[in-house]
Amino acid sequence: MIQSAFLEHIYLSFVAVAIGIAIALPTGILIARYRRYAEPIIGVTAIFQTIPSLALFGFLVPILGIGSPTALVALIIYALLPILRNTYTGITGVDGSVIEAGRGMGMTRTQILRQIELPLALPFIMAGIRTATVLTVGIATLATFVGAGGLGDIIYRGLQSYNNALVLAGALPVALLAIGFDLVLKQIEKRMTPKGLKI
Repeated sequence: MIQSAFLEHIYLSFVAVAIGIAIALPTGILIARYRRYAEPIIGVTAIFQTIPSLALFGFLVPILGIGSPTALVALIIYALLPILRNTYTGITGVDGSVIEAGRGMGMTRTQILRQIELPLALPFIMAGIRTATVLTVGIATLATFVGAGGLGDIIYRGLQSYNNALVLAGALPVALLAIGFDLVLKQIEKRMTPKGLKI
């Protein structure tokens, strides 16, 4: 039971974060280029972030029904803000003189993005992804209320039966999963960070 719930939790968290990255990363790059759209777009994602988790799941049930799709949409929504905001902050925070130097060397806009802006913004972007991942793993426990499974099932059963051991059996793997994802992402960040930026 715990093993299947653990795998369901990994699936929900991983897919939600992956789709969140696929949406928020290019959007963050775009609003860094067209800054007049930054405030309204970030503002919309921030509004979604303020909606209580359980309420958001509840709002989506009449639209999407119960099951994994509802849980995934809710989790993706919560993953967007940290990645989007950090991508925007990281890219806009790159020193303008470095970009001008790239232009002076004849680099195209795409080359500047790939070879200068993204590598320099990487610590900010990865910090956003790591925050989104830990947040998603935690909120995914609420997927049990829309019939999507995960470790929240075990926690809920433990709460219903006043069984602290069962609650711990669900909560501990959630904590370990969040820590594990964070450590993996930290290693990925280290490997991707240019040597000149490593401390």
